[in-house]
Amino acid sequence: MKKVDPLLVGIVIAAVLAFLVPARGGFADGFAVAVKLAIALLFFLYGARLSTQEAIKGLTNWRLHAMILAFTFVIYPVVGLLARPTTAIISEDLYQGLLFMTLVPSTVQSSVALTGVARGNVSGAVVAASLSSLVGVVATPLLVMWLMGAGDGVHVDASVFGDIGLQLLLPFVFGQLAHNFVPRVGELAQSKATKIVDRGSIWMVVYSAFSKGVVSGVWSNVSLWEILFLVVFACALVGAMLWLTNALPAALGFPREDRIAVQMCGTQKSLATGLPMATVIFGGASLGVMIIPLMIYHMSQLIICSAYVSRVSQHDAQ
Repeated sequence: MKKVDPLLVGIVIAAVLAFLVPARGGFADGFAVAVKLAIALLFFLYGARLSTQEAIKGLTNWRLHAMILAFTFVIYPVVGLLARPTTAIISEDLYQGLLFMTLVPSTVQSSVALTGVARGNVSGAVVAASLSSLVGVVATPLLVMWLMGAGDGVHVDASVFGDIGLQLLLPFVFGQLAHNFVPRVGELAQSKATKIVDRGSIWMVVYSAFSKGVVSGVWSNVSLWEILFLVVFACALVGAMLWLTNALPAALGFPREDRIAVQMCGTQKSLATGLPMATVIFGGASLGVMIIPLMIYHMSQLIICSAYVSRVSQHDAQ
């Protein structure tokens, strides 16, 4: 029996703490600064982990990367727009959160790990997932401005690019520089100890965002039926995308290893990247409600994709 993912356990604990002991006043202000520093450190480590030479070499598999980017930033946003009628069941804020979930980049760690378990193209997945995060720094706020800017209560202007560049892209660039010019930084960034930063930054963002929601009272507007609907929607979407990310590449003649990479990178949405981006782009009291669809989808994708790759690996072993 598999152990429960510590990331998911931490998310639940952070959310419960926010309900019981939400951040208020001066502590909330100080904690907000700590969140920004943790996010910057996270993206510095992302930059330090990836070899520049490996990234350049991996970029030559342009069909793989184009397919993953198309699923991440074209097909998913279309699904988000088509889900507009769900406002008959869920609130406008939750729908905006669902739409935002479809706009964020792919994961890095989980998609690569799952690709490896299923014996797919691991090196291609590393570059593709990292490329998705880089493209997302620009593509996600652009899509938010285009698709969500006209939504009720969602107002995004061009200054978001400066904020994201300062908090996300600049630390990543410094990480790349450190990887190439500072001895052993790359090894340190790839060590197991850095998982504390990965998970810790997510837990901090969850606690901060949920605290804002608790203090402002927005949780009183979220019903159990809405949560159940989002769980069903997320599971159905993951399942449908797992099928489509295999069927389309297969029709285009992709080898099996690349199809696995497309499946694992093309169906994933990054909580680690999405939450910091939501914090920078939106902020405010509504953030706590708007990140619920992303959190639910993240949990669903991990559970379903883990079960899927386990079945695939067992089938290959026979």
